[in-house]
Amino acid sequence: MKYSIFPLIFSFLISFSTYSQSYSPASGDTSDSPYKTSWLVDGSYLGISLGLNFVGFKLIQDKEALTLQELNDLSKDDVPGIDRFIAGNYSKRADEISYYPFYGSFAVPVVMMIADKNMRSNAGQISVLFLESMATTGAVYTLTAGLIDRPRPLVYNTSLPDEERTEKGAQRSFIAGHTAATASASFFAAKIYNDFYPDSAAKPYVWTAAALVPAYVGYLRSEAGKHFLTDNIVGYMVGAASGILIPELHKKKERDFGVAPAMGVDLRGNEYQGLTLQYSF
Repeated sequence: MKYSIFPLIFSFLISFSTYSQSYSPASGDTSDSPYKTSWLVDGSYLGISLGLNFVGFKLIQDKEALTLQELNDLSKDDVPGIDRFIAGNYSKRADEISYYPFYGSFAVPVVMMIADKNMRSNAGQISVLFLESMATTGAVYTLTAGLIDRPRPLVYNTSLPDEERTEKGAQRSFIAGHTAATASASFFAAKIYNDFYPDSAAKPYVWTAAALVPAYVGYLRSEAGKHFLTDNIVGYMVGAASGILIPELHKKKERDFGVAPAMGVDLRGNEYQGLTLQYSF
């Protein structure tokens, strides 16, 4: 995954967030939204997470390529058994195809915000949450890819040119960035649909689609020789977690206030009747 992809995504989302201010402020507690955001809290979080992304980008840029000696010392036997069957995979076609669901997943939340009246009126708020989800995923991806040296499966393919097997970009197999980003976007879309329409009969289909799209991307990335199975599993989990948890953490808390009759026994054994105030949040 080229390290320039996440900055492009962030630039697009920031632009959309600015544009969508005409529909709804990116902060506040609007009555028709299940979420509550804050300029202070969300602005601080975005600043930190985007800062971590740029730290990760720098680490990726500074990675060193494999030497020919290190390349010659590599053996499929050193790959954990769960991943060994993927070592040596390479498919340019699978690599190219993987970009279609990858980029398409980013369009889904945006299309939902534009097409759906309820979401459109809160587009500024939702786009901020989307940016936070992608920034969270991006921070985990860039930092792990920058700090962990793991050769991609294609590095074990001896039929490929040494130049392609030794380049520094071939040393960041963990975690799977395409899979993580796709999972973040698709699960985010499913989550906001779930929260805006909790009684919808379409929810099982929405969640199923959200789960299948990043799984397909992960399959393609493994076929392309870009990532091992464990790279995709961890990337999938990171993306799904950020796509679901960011909106969940911003949900408005339900508060109930009421009066209910109460009966009991005092310390002397006498029965009494009264009223209780109930408040839950």
